[in-house]
Amino acid sequence: MREVTIRPESAEDLHGIDIVNISAFEEEDEARLVTALRHSAAYIPGLSLVAESHDRVVGHLMMCRAGLERKKENIEILALAPMSVLPSHSHRGIGSRLVTSAMEQAREQGFPGIVVVGYPGYYRRFGFEPARGKGLECNLPVENEAVLVFELEKGVFDGGGEIIYPAIFRQFYQTGH
Repeated sequence: MREVTIRPESAEDLHGIDIVNISAFEEEDEARLVTALRHSAAYIPGLSLVAESHDRVVGHLMMCRAGLERKKENIEILALAPMSVLPSHSHRGIGSRLVTSAMEQAREQGFPGIVVVGYPGYYRRFGFEPARGKGLECNLPVENEAVLVFELEKGVFDGGGEIIYPAIFRQFYQTGH
């Protein structure tokens, strides 16, 4: 496999990130979601990562602010979404490297947990668990089985609650993305 570097996105990467998302998802919706998130309060610059090979963006992963609401507390957590790799570079471990790098960055920045709406079989290998098993609900109109969480701080999801994604995600899912 060619050398792949994982690093935070820069302004020069934006067009390449769009290409990766459009190619991976075969539509423009995820690219529009990334752009909208980048211009929102949920955006965290150091947690939008690219995989680069030979000066070309071949993968992208974004984590943004989300919330965990309980009766007596609101906790800021991260939402992982979206993650994409150019189809010509898939099945080479690039997505896995993006996910593990993002998880390390999130831990270093002191975030207590991560939520993802994705394929359970893929994300469970990183230690993500079904949110429903922790007594968690989600404010997105998605299947319960697709909502997974990862504790960076032990016990953060104990006691349940509601995962609150930014409004941009709700708009994305309500329009059928």
